Amino acid sequence: MKNLNRFIEHTNLKPTITRKDVDLLIKEAKEHQFVGVCVPPFWVKRAQREIGDSDVQLVTVVGFPIGYNMTEIKMEEMKLAIRDGADELDLVMNVSAFKDGMLWPKIEFAKSSKLCHEEGKILKVIIETAYLSDEEILIACKLCNDAGVDFVKTSTGLAPEGAKIEHIKLMRGVLPSSVGIKASGGIKTYEQAIALINAGADRLGTSSGVEIMKESQKLSYD
Repeated sequence: MKNLNRFIEHTNLKPTITRKDVDLLIKEAKEHQFVGVCVPPFWVKRAQREIGDSDVQLVTVVGFPIGYNMTEIKMEEMKLAIRDGADELDLVMNVSAFKDGMLWPKIEFAKSSKLCHEEGKILKVIIETAYLSDEEILIACKLCNDAGVDFVKTSTGLAPEGAKIEHIKLMRGVLPSSVGIKASGGIKTYEQAIALINAGADRLGTSSGVEIMKESQKLSYD
């Protein structure tokens, strides 16, 4: 697939990540011209220095991985990430509050959108599809859209299941074209990547970006 690399956010959110891993992640992202890299908040400042003036977007996570921090804590995380150089923020939804039927998640999304957009940044919300029914996925997507979120993301990658084609189709069916979809969690192969893009994904969060690109290049030569 032409320009597959521009769908990929090269990701390393492992608890064992070191500065060498961060540097390698960015080196690979530059070599393959990936759209972005996603690193833990602790490493945002270093990642920003290593990215330099390249067009690789710097992504980090907020409220990771469970999402049931208080909104005030998440807002402070965002401010620090933006201060350190993050371009895009992936906010974990409070699934606990969502399941309880509270308005809290929508209010949190709206506050987060306002903060990000005032700073010229992009907000993605991780709804963690593995824990939601199809109906709940639709409701969560509508809340995100109403609150001005830029992307809705499937997973942290730490839940029992990650991105599924049927969920991407479901999300694309309810979200307007102005709201992107980031598929993440368990994306390991070129075949998976293409299937998710064809289902409606605009971004792919994966730690297997290099392997996927190698597979893509091999197939183009066969």
